[in-house]
Amino acid sequence: MINIQKGAMRDRFSKVILELAEKDARVYAVDGDLANSTKTDVVANQKPEKFLQMGIAEQNMLSVCSGLASTGLQPWAVTFAAFLSKRALDQIQVQIAQPRLDVKMVGAYSGLLTGLTGKTHQALEDIAIFRTLANMVVIAPADNVEVEKAMRAANDYDGPVYIRLARDEYPYLFAEDYDFKIGRAVTLKEGTDVSVIATGTQTSRTLEAAKQLADEGISVEVVHMPTIKPLDEAAILATAQKTNLIVTAEEHSILGGLGSAVAEVLGEQRPTKMLRIGVEDRNAESAPNEQLLEKYGLSVSCMVRKIKDFYNKA
Repeated sequence: MINIQKGAMRDRFSKVILELAEKDARVYAVDGDLANSTKTDVVANQKPEKFLQMGIAEQNMLSVCSGLASTGLQPWAVTFAAFLSKRALDQIQVQIAQPRLDVKMVGAYSGLLTGLTGKTHQALEDIAIFRTLANMVVIAPADNVEVEKAMRAANDYDGPVYIRLARDEYPYLFAEDYDFKIGRAVTLKEGTDVSVIATGTQTSRTLEAAKQLADEGISVEVVHMPTIKPLDEAAILATAQKTNLIVTAEEHSILGGLGSAVAEVLGEQRPTKMLRIGVEDRNAESAPNEQLLEKYGLSVSCMVRKIKDFYNKA
């Protein structure tokens, strides 16, 4: 059952980035003039010598991070996911991913729900972009606890990491002693009829949909995939073997993201009937959260309908 307690990922992020900046001499918070929104302002206010303001110049920001990492430091570049993944892509590929430098990139305000900022600020392609870069680790946490665990794992990992964060509050899915590991999936609910592999913010909606489907007699296995790269192929194959029906769920385009990654694994190793739930091949728009989720097919009710239709037609 989903915990009724909720928390904003950026609040936990701010707590951990401040702690890392205070305790790890390598860590610097590098901001693209969004510190108030991303909550990196906590570092600016309490540890200003570890805070670097780059302004609205994302390409330069990532170049600076490359230079910092080349001297043995560990910069954390923080801005909106849409700006990080698209405006600075050339610098990320050539100056960070290619030489495998120890830069941590945090894409805030990812997905559809970006506080009524509209399609210019929505990132529905960032997972697809980052997972194509050689040497890149891509993580999409589901709740506050996993945000902290992923950040600490990234801090320990020597190499480039992209962490995808959401703006709004999400239910707590994990206990504080949750043992997160880069590249490992977690089965959150056992099931026998259909498997849903979800990532990031869509995982909590998937669990709610699975609960409603159970009331209708459909047993759904829910596998949370926090790391899209490296992908837990063994977990994908195991759940496919169990149910023979795979659904993927993500607050991201169905093109190039988790759904595509899972399809690649199944296509090469175990062809399995599958359905991808995500935003179709289109741009979104500005609207309240629930209206966006409903219109673009990501709400709990939409998931229930899609999974049920998929199962009944299989």
